[in-house]
Amino acid sequence: MSNIITSPSHAAFERTTTKWGSRTLFIGFLIATSVPFYLLFVADANVNLGEILKGFLAVFAVYGVFYIVEPLTYFPILGPAGMYQAFLIGNISNKLLPSAIVAQDTIGVKPGTRKGEYAATMAICGAALIHVASMVLFVGILGTWLVSIIPEPVTLVAKLYILPAILGGVTVQLIASLRQVKSTLIALGAAALVILVLIPLVPVLASGDVAIVVILTIAITWFTRNKALTDKKGPADGDNVGIN
Repeated sequence: MSNIITSPSHAAFERTTTKWGSRTLFIGFLIATSVPFYLLFVADANVNLGEILKGFLAVFAVYGVFYIVEPLTYFPILGPAGMYQAFLIGNISNKLLPSAIVAQDTIGVKPGTRKGEYAATMAICGAALIHVASMVLFVGILGTWLVSIIPEPVTLVAKLYILPAILGGVTVQLIASLRQVKSTLIALGAAALVILVLIPLVPVLASGDVAIVVILTIAITWFTRNKALTDKKGPADGDNVGIN
């Protein structure tokens, strides 16, 4: 009798998430990119196409590198389903990515595995629900009152240090859960080299420092990997061998 009862396969999960993820993400893309066209053709905003393109190029010059860096760095941790969720919801580095890492570490699974992907997907769902609930309460209902009673020095300290504190804690937890000593040392060395040596020598590269560190870390880690370990095929449950 137990052989008759079957559970949805990972392939079915991927088909479903790919189908609906791509559709909802494309709808979000259309909504996000429709604002300039609305200003240009509908609203009486007194802007022209040249001004819109100039604004786009100004933003692209600063953030364009992240169009490549973020998918490369987030995918191994979030998986395909989590990527659809994350890029539709936003606040990836300071909210969704930490949630996924904490969930994976809590149940003892590694990023890049099927179980890790499931954990990241559920963690993102939980983070989004908590975020919406907290926004309704602390911004929609209590926002004006809270801003009026919080001293300005406290607000300034929060703006300066909350995000680094979150990212620092997440980095330490990720290092502890993955236990990839060589990859960690390579990443830290590459970051120090770029920030302390390359950028002072070539300041024009400052806007792409994150991309340089990520690409350099991936390249060095890949070419110095232990091929005897990484070429092994992981078990059927999706666990695999990291780069050592």
